[in-house]
Amino acid sequence: MSKSEPLTEGTVIMADHQFAGRGQQSNVWHTEPGLNLTFSIYLKPAFLPITKQFLLNMAVSIGIRNALQLFIPEGIKIKWPNDIYHNDRKMGGVLIENILAGSTFKASVIGIGLNVNQSTFAPELENRATSMKGILKADVNLFQVLAEICSNIEKQYLRLKSGNYKDMITDYVSGLYKFDTLSSYRQNGEIIEGKIIDVTETGMLVVLVDGEKKEYNFKEIEFLNHTT
Repeated sequence: MSKSEPLTEGTVIMADHQFAGRGQQSNVWHTEPGLNLTFSIYLKPAFLPITKQFLLNMAVSIGIRNALQLFIPEGIKIKWPNDIYHNDRKMGGVLIENILAGSTFKASVIGIGLNVNQSTFAPELENRATSMKGILKADVNLFQVLAEICSNIEKQYLRLKSGNYKDMITDYVSGLYKFDTLSSYRQNGEIIEGKIIDVTETGMLVVLVDGEKKEYNFKEIEFLNHTT
């Protein structure tokens, strides 16, 4: 295919070995060759207003969560905005790059990295990362996981197209890591205690702090390990 030829919507691009994948806030993603999934999905969400682009993030996150729950029924959560967690350990992440044409979406590239059969991690990640194999204590078929993720993302993408945003937000929020749990966060260098209670259509995290609802953007609040 020539570079000028457009990709078909739904095209999946695999990467056998991703040396330095990018995550949110410039975090680097490391993955071992042949053990994990690193792939991208090409979509054309022209139907979605630019102001509601975070809803695509929600649809993708729900799709991944639902797919993984077929293999691991308990403990799969999405850590806002788009990390994939099992209990308190990260097992993957999503990075969405949007291509705009004027005031509409031209395309979106959904980059997904997931620890599947990796069993060892760098020392600094040992207590913070996990994989499907680490949870299930058995190897998992990469292509079966890939097929389920793609199928479930498609279901949620069609749901997004239908315009039922309210139910999608509720679904996303209810499955968030630390949802409705009093937890510690760092905000402007200060430690605060609060409960995640919602996420807005634009992706702002709504946290209840001392009885007051406060909204935070991606880099305005940091999760801390301690949970009350």
